Amino acid sequence: MSTTLDPQGLTPVRIAGAPISWGVCEVPDWGYQMPAERVLTEMQSLGLAATEFGPDGFLPEDPEAKAAFLDAYGMHAVGGFLPTVLHDPDHDPMSDVDPFIDACLAAGAGVVVLAAATGVEGYDARPVLDELQWKTLLTNLDRIADHATERGVVAAIHPHIGTVVEDADEVQRVLDGSHIGLCIDTGHLAAAGADPVAITLANLPRVKHVHLKDVDSATAARVVAGEVSFADAVAGGMWRVLGQGDVDISAMIAALRTHGYDGWYVLEQDVMFKNGAPAGEGPVADVRASLDFVKAALA
Repeated sequence: MSTTLDPQGLTPVRIAGAPISWGVCEVPDWGYQMPAERVLTEMQSLGLAATEFGPDGFLPEDPEAKAAFLDAYGMHAVGGFLPTVLHDPDHDPMSDVDPFIDACLAAGAGVVVLAAATGVEGYDARPVLDELQWKTLLTNLDRIADHATERGVVAAIHPHIGTVVEDADEVQRVLDGSHIGLCIDTGHLAAAGADPVAITLANLPRVKHVHLKDVDSATAARVVAGEVSFADAVAGGMWRVLGQGDVDISAMIAALRTHGYDGWYVLEQDVMFKNGAPAGEGPVADVRASLDFVKAALA
């Protein structure tokens, strides 16, 4: 289901999958990593025809091989998640961005989803940036946005727990100080105490990509307070099936549809399998439930 026809005559909704919903993650020692063959087969079985790339190593590295691999499963890419350091004056993020754009162009994908990485692995600690680091970050965001446009794709910053752009104040600083697009991740914004619907409605022209994600807000508050690690919270089920957490996903979809958003809605439920391959049907059951929730929200 790459595109869902809208029975109310509003903007059609384009739905994609994400490998993180199958536990495939860029963080070292995250847990059992499902092979791409299983993940793509199960996406296809749900009627999904589009996916984000997933982390390095999940799909073939060569851009043409990556595109061919996806095509073999009847899938195409919409883009993907690219964590890179943006605040360090001694680091040029273009060395990460350009190969990613190469892969997007080869696979017909259109979105570079940037995360402002801290420079250390994982999402359990983050620095407080000084003014020079903020200036560097904002300058790099504009450089990347302009360069992506020149090459025919869109760049969007993804506020994410454990990165240097996480909460509402940091999102606002990015919006005020740069012109890059915004990837709304409903779960990560809510987990940081922000209101994803309010941010979306206040910045509709900047919204270029959407991750639909639900969260147990009480657990997320413990992560933000430093009482539990991000990794342990994920392993414990912090991220929920859409409609079973504390984010008003239906309101988010309604807000975007009624204001003409025509980008992708990516289904995400970050999971971790610490003890090997999951028993039984596995994560496809949760993805199916999330997809059913979105279908009901569209009815």
